Amino acid sequence: MNTTTHLLRRLRTTLSLFLGVLMFLFGLLKFFQPFRGWFAIQIQQSHLPHEAILAGKLGEMVTGCLFLLPWLRRSLTAKSRDQLLLIACSILAAQMGVAIYVHLQPQVPAGVLPLGIKPPVIPSVVLILGLLTAFAVWMERRADRAGAMPTQ
Repeated sequence: MNTTTHLLRRLRTTLSLFLGVLMFLFGLLKFFQPFRGWFAIQIQQSHLPHEAILAGKLGEMVTGCLFLLPWLRRSLTAKSRDQLLLIACSILAAQMGVAIYVHLQPQVPAGVLPLGIKPPVIPSVVLILGLLTAFAVWMERRADRAGAMPTQ
């Protein structure tokens, strides 16, 4: 394993564990006050359907589990582990897209947003971390395939 592959693997592992814990806790916290009320106001003021409240909470928790599952189930093949991480990154990108949309809605007060920050800083950073994770998985798979190719 060369240095680049090792760095990609460390980046992928660190980011996926961080995003897994972060997303699971973000979803879990939204079941308790004051986060429960804040999240409901965010959804209502963004004119999203009422069902988005439960879907958002459970979706974040499932996404967190998808990021953590490859590290909790060591019996998974490398390909399965990578597929789970790429699925988690895809779902995360969609969720952060919605979060950015919510932050940009003028009717949503800053007081109900994470840390009271109106610009979509937090969802943008989480989106970038998810994209970095997907990129690390993709590059590592590419490097593994290149290393497995027969030379002439």
